[in-house]
Amino acid sequence: MRPRIRGGFVPFAGIRSAAVRLAIALLVGSVVFALARRGMGSALLLTPADVLGRLWLWQPLTYGFVEASPMGVIFGALVLWQVGGGLEQMWGPRRLVTFALGTTVLSGLLTVALAFVLPPLMLLQFPGGWVMASALWVAYGLSIGRAQTGFWGLPVSGNVLAAIGAGFVLLDGAFNGWLLVVPAVLGLALSAIYVRGGRPELWWLRFQSWRLQQRLRGRSKHLKVVAPDRNTSRNSDRFLH
Repeated sequence: MRPRIRGGFVPFAGIRSAAVRLAIALLVGSVVFALARRGMGSALLLTPADVLGRLWLWQPLTYGFVEASPMGVIFGALVLWQVGGGLEQMWGPRRLVTFALGTTVLSGLLTVALAFVLPPLMLLQFPGGWVMASALWVAYGLSIGRAQTGFWGLPVSGNVLAAIGAGFVLLDGAFNGWLLVVPAVLGLALSAIYVRGGRPELWWLRFQSWRLQQRLRGRSKHLKVVAPDRNTSRNSDRFLH
């Protein structure tokens, strides 16, 4: 069931919801980073050189709960709370958390892999709070599709809402540099693939269906069709094959 939407994205989720916990985690992680920015706080960010060289393998996860500016923290937390709450009502808390963490971590790992092709990515430090927030934003819009929702009082379709979320990422790249939004762009792509039929469980079901069809076809190869002219009467034993 889709939540009713009036004015903004969706009604704010309850304080005990998974969306609220994600937003609180972003606030806490960002404050810890700000307080220890010159120390170990930078270890929370995603730096491909550190992941590969120092084996700081936690960074593809921890960077998702860090933003480096006050506006990034506030806006990212609001999106996680409000948009995440809408997805939680549609998907449930477990699927929401799995999608949020999985998309963020996979975007980070793909960014590390791309650093081999684009060496300038190696030394860049990526906060990932907006990677997670924009992924949820686009996933929510695409999940609604052509149905009407709202964007701060403006009536728009879900697809338009998703395009607005992607537009924020593209504007960030245009003003601050495209390399800095590589994880966010990857997150948008993964969100679109997931919502448009790329969920791992759906692919697994399709694979199982294909295996079952192949097995049934293999078992039926030894069967032969009995021609009608082989049976002369109803009492004939030729009916038994």
